[in-house]
Amino acid sequence: MPANIVEGTISASLTGLGTTGNIFVLGKYVLIFAGKEQKSIYLILVHLAVTNTMTLLSKGVPGTLAALGVRNLLDDTGCKIVVYMERVSRGLSICTSSLLTVVQAVTICPRHSGWRRLKPRSARYVLLVLLYFWSLNSLISMNLLHSITNISPNSSKVSNSERYCYFLPESKKVKWIFLTCMVLRDAGFQGIMGAASGYMVRVLHKHHQQILHLQNAKFLYTAPPEIKAAQSILLLMLCFIVFYWIDCLLSLIISCSLVTLSTAVNVKEFLTLGYAVLSPFILIHREGHLGHCGGTCGTHRS
Repeated sequence: MPANIVEGTISASLTGLGTTGNIFVLGKYVLIFAGKEQKSIYLILVHLAVTNTMTLLSKGVPGTLAALGVRNLLDDTGCKIVVYMERVSRGLSICTSSLLTVVQAVTICPRHSGWRRLKPRSARYVLLVLLYFWSLNSLISMNLLHSITNISPNSSKVSNSERYCYFLPESKKVKWIFLTCMVLRDAGFQGIMGAASGYMVRVLHKHHQQILHLQNAKFLYTAPPEIKAAQSILLLMLCFIVFYWIDCLLSLIISCSLVTLSTAVNVKEFLTLGYAVLSPFILIHREGHLGHCGGTCGTHRS
């Protein structure tokens, strides 16, 4: 079908573009982190690139092949692994983005602020937090290992479909336990992300006003490094929030609809990949600001 070819082509293009961008970001920050600048924020950016790549490989590649009409793509074990990876990477994306916002907010806060004590003293502490994120999201997604199959959608035993894998019915108790855990995780980390972003905007606005007051007129249009760093992080967070909430809205519309909304389903498929595709190019475009701010912003505080 022509529509399937168009859908598959768009999905393949997004997946390829996003994977290339994330691999570039991953390689860049791995090299920097392996060198002399072992800053915590570089480790977080490496992890974000890994998470995005997981999302693209586990969602984009099977989705592309399914759209192009490739059948019997995965066996039962393959379905469990791919869908499980997709769900884990989604949770890791939320947690990592939240951690990135918090670390940047703590980095730029005034020296006399009590929040400075939250600044990671070494990348080892960030690594422990990231390991906790993996454990948390792996546990929250454990039910998928029992509810995913690759059997035909014609069977009366299956419900929702991913076009290449299918969800078996679960008991309401198990379903609500894991759904509640996911909602609490998303709400908690997005709340932290929002609070850190708001604090960062307030601190940088105050500092920027001081700069405008002290600097000569010829320097007024030169943004300090901390302003540029904040813009990079806030742009990433805005990107994440927009994709996340539109995806949630479409999921609600699809689940409440009595008929199949193919357009909404297709748009939702692309939105799932949106943040993973766009975020590396935001980092590439804002290249240098995050690392520079991580080492210098604190010196501007008194």
